[in-house]
Amino acid sequence: MFRTVRNLARLAVIARTLARHNALPDTLPDVAPGFAFLWRLVANKRTQGRVGQRLAAALAELGPTFIKLGQLLSTRSDLVGERMATDLAELQDKLPPFPGTQARAIVEAELGVPIETLFLSFDEVPVAAASIAQVHFAVTTDGREVAVKVLRPGIERAFSRDIDLFYWLAGLAERLVPKLKRLRPIEVVDIFARTSRLEMDLRMEASAASELAHNFDGDVTFQIPRVDWDRTAQRVLTLERIRGYKVDEYERIVEAGFDRDEILAKASASFFNQVFRDGFFHADLHPGNLFVVEGGNIAAVDFGIMGRLDRATRYYLADMLIGFLTGDYRRVALVHFQAGYVPAHQSIELFTQACRAIGEPLQNKPLNEISVGRLLAQLFAVTEQFDMETQPQLLLLQKSMLTAEGVGRILNPNINMWELARPLIEEWMRENRGPEAQIIDDVEALVRTVRRLPPLVREAERVAAQIAEGGLKLHPTTVRFLLDAWMRRRKTDQLALWAIVALLAFIAVRVVG
Repeated sequence: MFRTVRNLARLAVIARTLARHNALPDTLPDVAPGFAFLWRLVANKRTQGRVGQRLAAALAELGPTFIKLGQLLSTRSDLVGERMATDLAELQDKLPPFPGTQARAIVEAELGVPIETLFLSFDEVPVAAASIAQVHFAVTTDGREVAVKVLRPGIERAFSRDIDLFYWLAGLAERLVPKLKRLRPIEVVDIFARTSRLEMDLRMEASAASELAHNFDGDVTFQIPRVDWDRTAQRVLTLERIRGYKVDEYERIVEAGFDRDEILAKASASFFNQVFRDGFFHADLHPGNLFVVEGGNIAAVDFGIMGRLDRATRYYLADMLIGFLTGDYRRVALVHFQAGYVPAHQSIELFTQACRAIGEPLQNKPLNEISVGRLLAQLFAVTEQFDMETQPQLLLLQKSMLTAEGVGRILNPNINMWELARPLIEEWMRENRGPEAQIIDDVEALVRTVRRLPPLVREAERVAAQIAEGGLKLHPTTVRFLLDAWMRRRKTDQLALWAIVALLAFIAVRVVG
């Protein structure tokens, strides 16, 4: 009862804020006609801007948890639509700072020593204050300039309370508005709760920065600040301070004598390498997180939101993009079916036709006029009609691509980042999707198969021993059924199959005998 009363009180505040901004979608009558009637009575009709912009303003007013929720929804165009997702991506993660004395106290509590033993100086006024944490510049006792990120006091408790409300609302929505089940609101809250907990453990962000730095070890064109692990804990993160110009500081970059096209080429290469070479990418590369440093190189900060793509997903992306750019829509469709993204019961002919509707407008266009991020957004919108299961990692990538392309347009609106990255793309394709790569993949698959043989042989010997002792009886029909099952599941493992055939034949002979 207490939980319900507390959530209803909080819900009243949320509803009042949303109504003041008129921040619910125009499609509301289609989803919940009864609620839509009530909404029309209370919503402020004098608000300006698109509904996504109004929702962003309302979420910013509601505080840290809702700002983060808006950022999550900006990666889920399948839920809110491409236009609203784009508007929510503009949501500014800025809040008034908390006092520097509190930041000092948190640093001392987390690291267990007086702050004077850690830093020669610690700026009281933060350089940036966001929904979860704020950043202070400092100088360590050994003279290094650093940036110290400190979690907001009580932020974990505030998030926990609001996430409990989100679960309550998601369950209520599924019960009262059955149409919303398709959007899986409880699953969305699950993802939000999981990512929020990780983001509030700054050791995880430190680990992400360290991994990204390792991936670019020796590459000075894309720099990651070093982690000071001795001054890092769950609620405190200390990184090397980056000095440079934000990528949207156009005039300062020009005055410093840097070539914007070279900067764009380096940014393009770094993003391509993160996505395709490493499968681990910075998913929040907006202009505030990218700096132009000495030598016209790029440096990134803020590693709270990262994305991962396994090798199979990267191959899917490559094959799909090649199919679109070459007009081979059957190939695009096959890639989706082979990856299991589109259910087998769907028509591959109709899906091919849908892919053609997306790809034909791209034909005969120069690469610098093609937005890969927008292409993916259109594809995801179409695949929803074919029951394609939501792929959160691809949605995060699509949002990241749009952000990266936006940075590219800031540096030079006449050049497409993918055009600059073409040599890398072509080299990666030769190494990973060409004939030689296919041979290497087949050899690796064979090696994996051979490595699986010893355990298989040992298990077969154990079964044979049980049969010999009379402890296990297999009918020949059962043996044939097992063999058929293995044949279906291991079509590519030819060597293993022959071994299984021989072993099961031996078992069958023993049983019959």
